[in-house]
Amino acid sequence: MMESGKSRKRRQLTPEEKWEVFLEVTSQEISQADAARKYGVDVSVIIRLRALAKDAALAAFASAKPGRTASIEAVELELLRADNDRLSEAIKELAVELTLHRGRQRSGFSARSDRA
Repeated sequence: MMESGKSRKRRQLTPEEKWEVFLEVTSQEISQADAARKYGVDVSVIIRLRALAKDAALAAFASAKPGRTASIEAVELELLRADNDRLSEAIKELAVELTLHRGRQRSGFSARSDRA
């Protein structure tokens, strides 16, 4: 992004700042847009941070046994499995779209054509 000829430097939030942003936005002290302005980042960073915190919390809850804390490896494994599941579903959707697209090309069908 360019502002008056100068490029804007990316702002990296510290883990403590990320936690503060998460708490402020989740407790509805400030909006996501206000948090992005306050911390000098894009609103997509705030959205991604909230999703990451949710995924990490769910993975920790899923892998934890009552009375015992989950190991870091178990939490990371659960996060990776969740990410793998999400990416697998995305690939399946893209494969279906590609198959449909190729089928249209072979049949000569086009959404713009006058054929009925």
